[in-house]
Amino acid sequence: MEIIRSISGMREFSSDCLQSNKSIGLVPTMGALHEGHLSIVRQSTEANDITVVSIFINPAQFSEGEDFSRYPRDYDGDISKLSALSAAAVFMPEAADIYPDGYKTYVEVRGLSERLCGMFRPGHFTGVATVVLKLFNAVRPTRAYFGLKDYQQCAVLKKMRDDLNLDCEIVLCPTVREADGLAMSSRNAYLSMEQRLDAPCIYKALKDTGHAIKNGSLKIKDIAAKLHETLSAVKSITEIQYASAYDPDTLDEITHGARVLIAVAVKMGATRLIDNIVVEL
Repeated sequence: MEIIRSISGMREFSSDCLQSNKSIGLVPTMGALHEGHLSIVRQSTEANDITVVSIFINPAQFSEGEDFSRYPRDYDGDISKLSALSAAAVFMPEAADIYPDGYKTYVEVRGLSERLCGMFRPGHFTGVATVVLKLFNAVRPTRAYFGLKDYQQCAVLKKMRDDLNLDCEIVLCPTVREADGLAMSSRNAYLSMEQRLDAPCIYKALKDTGHAIKNGSLKIKDIAAKLHETLSAVKSITEIQYASAYDPDTLDEITHGARVLIAVAVKMGATRLIDNIVVEL
């Protein structure tokens, strides 16, 4: 497994692969890899000749006061985990290589970026779209893989791909969960013991709500009220940022539809957790 630390080195590596007619799968990450990440890496290695995993904690997607400085970092552990898989390369650029002095260019996906998490994390999705486009330009992947736990991120990046005519297939991967249902996330490490015991209530609330609208005992227009009632009763939840029913394509809040995105963002103390499910009616 090759470790590449510069954009020029990454381009050279990808050029050699493409000249040999090898497909490239890209798995963008911010490190602190868990089984959710590793399952995506496995999916890429099964579908592509070459898999590149990027590890870059992107300062542009953290708002002021967020956890950039304390975001989990375990580079040696990440490399060890990836070396046990079939990843061909790890791309670990420096921030100065991605955002050199005088950097002024950002990618804004209007509309989708301002909804849901975008209301509480100003500039977040501009940072995400910008760094992913830069990764695409460096790696030149055939396919890029993203987890559906960050549903809005997936929607934003698909829209960017379509609008900018990028020659890369975006593959969306199912959310990987702990045995008790909590969506795997590097930020779960921030949770206290009590918070961790309470955290599975988020997925349970989503599942219960999904079952209720499918069996007709709950209407879509009442989902927000039901979720707020359920989540407000959980001691560890200190803030509900959003919890409602949304159009899976536009992310608009809806009161009816054949497909429903049920999405939640809450805070447990200082830790922000998100989760979602899509229900077909």
